Amino acid sequence: MKLAITGKGGVGKTTLTALLAQSYADGGRQVLAVDADPSPCLAGALGFPPDLRARLRPIAEMDDLIEERTGAKPGTIGGFFTLNPRVDDIPERFSVVHRGVRLLEMGSVDVGGSGCICPESAMLKTLFTHLLFRDDDILLLDMYAGVEHLGRATVDFVDAMLVVAEPTRRSLGTAAQIKKLANDIGLQRLYLVGNKVRNDEEAKFLETETPGLPLLGWLPADLKVQEADRLGIPVYDHVESLRLATQRIAAALSELTRDEIIE
Repeated sequence: MKLAITGKGGVGKTTLTALLAQSYADGGRQVLAVDADPSPCLAGALGFPPDLRARLRPIAEMDDLIEERTGAKPGTIGGFFTLNPRVDDIPERFSVVHRGVRLLEMGSVDVGGSGCICPESAMLKTLFTHLLFRDDDILLLDMYAGVEHLGRATVDFVDAMLVVAEPTRRSLGTAAQIKKLANDIGLQRLYLVGNKVRNDEEAKFLETETPGLPLLGWLPADLKVQEADRLGIPVYDHVESLRLATQRIAAALSELTRDEIIE
């Protein structure tokens, strides 16, 4: 199952990605988590130890590798370079594994259909496509807001996109924008996941005001989330309420897999 997780900055998409990754890994699934945010922080949310985190570096910042594979220096526009560089060795070579979760930091440049034509975008676009063709049991893509970077050619290989939103009109407005962008490139399997929900009234607000996205589930507001961050430990271990809520969301996804998602 291949899931892209997105949402407005600060809504908790990285927290959800980390929770799902560890939940699936603890359940015996093979998990590849990809941090595609310009400011990667998934390693921290997963509680990767400092020695492993020190070995991580976003692929988009590996200028020597990009030049080696594309034949052109990053930052250059125009000229000749390889549009489909070799990337098959990158996930294993540049990822690290902790508690059953393999983590790769992608980084980002604009790799959408109307974006720049440059070595960096060629590298990341090819890598995205390769990841979506892999036979990993679970692939989780922690994205930034928007879906243009997926591109039309990869839409059919994303089983679902989870849009994370807080129970506010502003956050749901961003979710509506993401839905429109996703629909524009043909992605229809989108689901809303609420976060920082304090009570039943806020949960009901998400259900009634969702911008046409089925509500898959929601994570409760819990001050222990900030405490886990201060302590440098995974939310999955420290906050039982979120761990249980994540298990319910994963179960809902399993039901969708049987009924709607082509695995």
